[in-house]
Amino acid sequence: MPFLEFVAGSISGAVGLAVGHPLDTVKVRLQAQSVYKGIFHCVAKTYTNEGLRGFFKGMAFPVLTTGLINSVVFGSYSNALYYLSQCRRSGGSASAGHIFTAGCFSGLVQVFVCAPIDLVKVRLQGQTSAERYRGPIHCVTVILKEGGLRGLYRGGLALALRDVPCYGLYFLPYEVTRKALTKSGEQPGTFAILMAGGIAGVVTWAFATPMDMVKARLQMSGAGGRVYSGVLHCMRVSLKEEGPRVFFKGLLLNSLRAFPVNAVTFLSYESLMKIFCPPER
Repeated sequence: MPFLEFVAGSISGAVGLAVGHPLDTVKVRLQAQSVYKGIFHCVAKTYTNEGLRGFFKGMAFPVLTTGLINSVVFGSYSNALYYLSQCRRSGGSASAGHIFTAGCFSGLVQVFVCAPIDLVKVRLQGQTSAERYRGPIHCVTVILKEGGLRGLYRGGLALALRDVPCYGLYFLPYEVTRKALTKSGEQPGTFAILMAGGIAGVVTWAFATPMDMVKARLQMSGAGGRVYSGVLHCMRVSLKEEGPRVFFKGLLLNSLRAFPVNAVTFLSYESLMKIFCPPER
């Protein structure tokens, strides 16, 4: 991956993460635990029991690793798009099929990096009053001790089923919306990038939420909650016990979080790339 893609991805990812992490914590708890009656109940319980610090649990580890994940996503997408259509993401006329395929490829590549990181994040976020893990390193140690290297990829299949198609959907509405809001022959402005990034995030999470719920439960499996044997078992048990609505737990939060987080992420990324690689005049 180009070094500049890594730097831009690292900074933009950290900015987006800081904006959305508190809502992400609430979303994870709603999906993985059935003790909460809704968003406001979860927020109130978290604040009462843990204070503001409770909303930022598990944040340190993703901040340290988000540069790697974002560089893989943006770098693999840009290079795949160029390979398929000879168009860079900052210009050209790549087809919708090429954009979707390049996005799916970036989703597949990042799963191998993201799965262990996301597992640790979810385990740390899922802690309430009982602190089983003292931090990211201790969490990784416990997971390796209990499940070996394979344990770090618990929920990996659900993550792949969520991310591969959804990253295709992530970049497609972004490119289409950005192009629609930009006059021909001009560079996209701040408003176009913010709107395109926000819309891309909301569209993506609308499709990703059902599998995201399954992923969260599989990742918390064996960590003090119900144990699931796999994706289908988790889906079957969740459907039987809580009905079809269970697959849309966290959808409202995901949508509320997705717009500002992805708007800020794309704006930061595009702004940094303009600084690092100014467009030719």
